Amino acid sequence: MNIGDVAERSGLPAKTIRYYEDIGFIKPRRSTNGYRHFDEKELHKLAFIGRARSLGFTIEDCRSLLALYEDKHRASADVKRIAKQNLEEIDAKIEGLKAMRETLSHLIHECAGDDRPDCPILKDLGRD
Repeated sequence: MNIGDVAERSGLPAKTIRYYEDIGFIKPRRSTNGYRHFDEKELHKLAFIGRARSLGFTIEDCRSLLALYEDKHRASADVKRIAKQNLEEIDAKIEGLKAMRETLSHLIHECAGDDRPDCPILKDLGRD
């Protein structure tokens, strides 16, 4: 398969696939003219990484998860530890977003939204 085929089948942009090659996630064969040739193994890895990234795992988490996936003697506790850490990070982001939402909602409520120049939103954004 060429990069276009793999991009279509994995759901990842070709640019992302090239990046994943650069950082060592995959190692497609090269033809004499330099074109990449992907097999099912690389496609599977790319799909795995794409799914992991969609769940919020970092590149380094993906590297660890991929190594664990390929290790038939892995301990599921190692996988669970990485997933729990990711969940904690997601929860922290959600709490941060909730706080942002609450603050912005309050500022919108306080702004008259009329022809006067006084605006609590701008006042808050401009504070030191």
